Amino acid sequence: MGKRPPLPCPQRSWRARLGRLLVPLAAAVGVLAAGAVQAGDLAKADIERRFGPPLHVQEKLSDVPVWPLTSELEPEAGPVGYAFESIDLAPIPGFEGTPMNFLVAIDRKGNFLGVELLRQHEPVFLGGLGEAPLKEFITQYEGRNIKQQFLIALNAARNRTGASANRSGQTTLDGVAKATASVRIVNQTVLGAALEVARAKLGYARKRKEGPAAQARPEVYDPVVFEQMLQNGMVGRLRLTNADVEKLFAGSEGAGVDDEATTHPDDVYLDLYIAYLNAPTIGRAILGDAQYKVAMERNFDNRHLWWIGSAGRYPIVDDSFVPGGQSTRMAMTQDDLFYELRDQGFEPKGIPGPPELNVSRLFGVYLEAGLDPARTLDLTVTITRAKGMILPLLTHKPVTLKYTPPASLFVYPPEPPPEWLLAWKGRAADLAILGIALALLTVILARPRWISVDARRLRVFRLGFLAFTLVWIGWYAQGQLSIVQVTGAIKSLKAGQGLSSYLYDPISLLLIAFTLLTFFAWGRGTFCGWLCPFGALQEFVGTVARKLRLPKLRIPLAVAKRLEWGRYLVLAVLVGAAFFLPRHGESLNEVEPFKTAITVGFDRTWPFVAYAVALLLAGAFYYKFFCRFLCPLGAVMSLGGRLRVFNWLTRRAECGKPCQSCKAKCAYDAIEPTGEIRYDACFQCLDCVGIYHDPQRCAPILLYEKKGKVLTPRGVMLGGNEGPAAPKA
Repeated sequence: MGKRPPLPCPQRSWRARLGRLLVPLAAAVGVLAAGAVQAGDLAKADIERRFGPPLHVQEKLSDVPVWPLTSELEPEAGPVGYAFESIDLAPIPGFEGTPMNFLVAIDRKGNFLGVELLRQHEPVFLGGLGEAPLKEFITQYEGRNIKQQFLIALNAARNRTGASANRSGQTTLDGVAKATASVRIVNQTVLGAALEVARAKLGYARKRKEGPAAQARPEVYDPVVFEQMLQNGMVGRLRLTNADVEKLFAGSEGAGVDDEATTHPDDVYLDLYIAYLNAPTIGRAILGDAQYKVAMERNFDNRHLWWIGSAGRYPIVDDSFVPGGQSTRMAMTQDDLFYELRDQGFEPKGIPGPPELNVSRLFGVYLEAGLDPARTLDLTVTITRAKGMILPLLTHKPVTLKYTPPASLFVYPPEPPPEWLLAWKGRAADLAILGIALALLTVILARPRWISVDARRLRVFRLGFLAFTLVWIGWYAQGQLSIVQVTGAIKSLKAGQGLSSYLYDPISLLLIAFTLLTFFAWGRGTFCGWLCPFGALQEFVGTVARKLRLPKLRIPLAVAKRLEWGRYLVLAVLVGAAFFLPRHGESLNEVEPFKTAITVGFDRTWPFVAYAVALLLAGAFYYKFFCRFLCPLGAVMSLGGRLRVFNWLTRRAECGKPCQSCKAKCAYDAIEPTGEIRYDACFQCLDCVGIYHDPQRCAPILLYEKKGKVLTPRGVMLGGNEGPAAPKA
């Protein structure tokens, strides 16, 4: 047999391949910079149609994009709630890349009055499940409070949160099966917008950079007396004599106007006390067990509570004070921020220790205000003096008591994990299963000889893995990658939103990361040949068709190569629509049957089902028809496969001339008549690898055996000596 020049087997330059991809990407960056965030959809008249008497919609505010809601029943109360569009406050891109928009209304206590869907572009809710499950999901917000931690549970069988019922500080929403990522983004959108309004209009604190505020440790209790609490800082005290106050007003219009202060300089003017009651050691010592129990039971909205008392000539409340209101003489600050310190309508009796008090009351601050009770806070009392009888001249001087209770009474809770991390934790078992499957596939592709040399062994393994891909990755774990993720990324970047929404779908993100890595090692075939659920379904259809002996359509290789450009044309149309016609792009993406066949399991209207079935039937007569000629995601994979560093499928010089065994057996037409592998068309079925290593199927090996020679991967063995090597490619 004459020798031919060896087929080329160059080490492919990854820099050159990367450069070929970066050129079009760089051109796209300029287009992305032109994007703009979408604005809201509604006007005041639209809001008024949704809120009837006794509520009235006021003009939209200029500082925060909300419509205040007032009530005929409380005409002097100011806004009783706020209505707003989520896209103005939390434009989080969805799975498809475009933010959803909801009309949200909350009352002044942070309770949801309702959530209404205005606009959404999620593929699973557009034509898959329809909008009904989404609308049902958002009805659950009504009556719940934004103070709670919201968890998402899909159903009893697939509870991703592990929470079966609401607990203190938590509330669980029933999610939507087959829409895991989308409902988490919905939840983040609704809560994110509501919290922005609460921080701006309801007095909720901005997010703390240091993490959550400290909480009192309920299990810590040590009996103490009042003097001990004064010494160890559990009770804060500020004592001012008449002389101290006179010095305070020295040099001002208020100096010398208090005759009693000048006559009795050593008498007490103000003796101020403060103690944090939520810590049991302090609270039980100040109030006694019985009063402490009553106070905590009355604190149903979980406020920070302080006992504040005063003795001396200057009480901390004046004659205008109304129980349940605020004292005009006191203010509480921390880090230069003022907090609403409101009387709780509770006047404790018989507090042991302090002198006779003129005021002894409980005051509170909302937990949501963000005050940290373990850090130093300032209780400021404003002392006022009047000069003159008619139209007196008032002079105000503040005095401040700094209060820091012992740190041992508090604990800092861990910061609540972000929603995307909850999604990853909730699917830890699924991620572990997928990780094991990907590791197994990596081993098989890295060392394919053992599995492929036995045709039956390869067939059993491949069909088993494809069944796992179809049933577990596709229908169960909802891990079907799609062109929607590509066009969605374009839309998100174009709008300046980033790609954080992909974190909410951990299964898909792991598959994306693995696929990107395999581009460098094996090219496009790893995903298309092993990890695509719809591709697996097509392969099973093709297998059944062969069993039924259905006629097999053959297309000349030259024609097939031209038809393969169809998938690139489809990709170009979809990418162009994502840039310039985003609203139409959602419909054009339906060229993929993945949503119909995999995401919703053919549970759609008949036109979509008929289209998906037609493509599968086409694949029964022409193997993997959709993958090879129409699939835009396959086009993306082929482009990514150009990053492949080397040609990993070995070839002999005899491959193609004269031997055509591998080409004849390749169902994908991925082998040229010359024997060269077309990696852009290869689905890595490993059939040719098995033939190459199998002495019973490889024609060159059989031919050399007839001549008394042994053909090995290293060369031809003759009479114990190694002859010329059989070239590889």
